[in-house]
Amino acid sequence: MDDSAPAKKRVKGIYLLPNLFTTGTLFGGFYAIVMAMDGRFENAVFGILAAMIADGLDGRVARWTNTQSDFGKEFDSLCDMVAFGIAPAILIYAYSLNGLADYRWIGGKLGWVIAFTYAACAAMRLARFNVLAAIASSNKDFYGVPSPAAAAVVTFFVWSCVDDSHSLFAWVAGHVPIDGHDALIVAAPLTLATALSMVSSFRYNSFKKLNLNARLKFLSFASVVGVLALVLIDPPRILFVLFFAYALSGPAVVAWRKLRRKPAPTV
Repeated sequence: MDDSAPAKKRVKGIYLLPNLFTTGTLFGGFYAIVMAMDGRFENAVFGILAAMIADGLDGRVARWTNTQSDFGKEFDSLCDMVAFGIAPAILIYAYSLNGLADYRWIGGKLGWVIAFTYAACAAMRLARFNVLAAIASSNKDFYGVPSPAAAAVVTFFVWSCVDDSHSLFAWVAGHVPIDGHDALIVAAPLTLATALSMVSSFRYNSFKKLNLNARLKFLSFASVVGVLALVLIDPPRILFVLFFAYALSGPAVVAWRKLRRKPAPTV
């Protein structure tokens, strides 16, 4: 008598709904690349922003509809590389970093080297996430800035520079669009620091731990509404500040803990 269990039947096909959102992430990144190459930087920003929204929904849709699959995980990782690795690198290069070619005394190639460093760090960040997710819960804290958040720092920096809207904040500050060459002094170190933050060992809070079905205290709900209202006042600069603060939160927490640590008693 053969007591061996029957082989598990292989499931053919892929789930449509979550992979449609993942394809939206890919499309947003591809659209951003095309727009950046054409010099239409604000449209490129909107493409990456749409990719962020789609990326935030595909996993939740898969969990809500119980349609998770290994194919979906791999597809999501590849699409994230395009949208949050390649697209931001090309955007910041086309907008500003290409201006470093004018400085021959530093080689003339530093701009695309920094942009490539960003793309390479995003690839390593996604690879490390896939490895850690396979051995631990995806709800754990992140090591290194997540690639969508890093892309947000670079992308919203460009948006805050090229935005010519007449928001209240921009009117008070006398903001006018900034030329990419004038932004080089900030764009280059910001891109490099953001790239390195993705492969750092700093821990970052995972927002996947948030339970959208749970009850919130009134003060917490009011805080969420207040943040949304603040973003609507001036989206480019407020979003850049929020994601930049998130990128700084990892090393800031480490520094705070070291400062609070009591020195060893002297003998």
